[in-house]
Amino acid sequence: QVQLVESGGGLVQAGGSLRLSCAASGSILRINNMGWYHQAPGKQRELVAGISSIGHANYVDSVKGRFTISRDNAKNTVYLQMNSLKPEDTAVYYCAADVMTTSWVTNTYWGQGTQVTVSS
Repeated sequence: QVQLVESGGGLVQAGGSLRLSCAASGSILRINNMGWYHQAPGKQRELVAGISSIGHANYVDSVKGRFTISRDNAKNTVYLQMNSLKPEDTAVYYCAADVMTTSWVTNTYWGQGTQVTVSS
């Protein structure tokens, strides 16, 4: 059993910043890729940023230069620093992690989601 718990969402004015955190816990042997997705009302969930186990990061074009993904492997935690936020960044943000459990099985686990609202 693996749980991902997110925190850090909220309401912010355009141009402001938020930092999301996602901590994984449970029967974890190793965490491979981790990522942040967002889903706006009426739209599909899409990848915002991903990071490999050794720190290689990738971003969707719309957030490049504004968002930074990072991870602390000792804490099984991934972060998303969001700067220069825009109203179009408003969405529910989900973290995801590819986790190998102590049963030697790898699955993708999801957090419960955290709302980010950017006012104009």
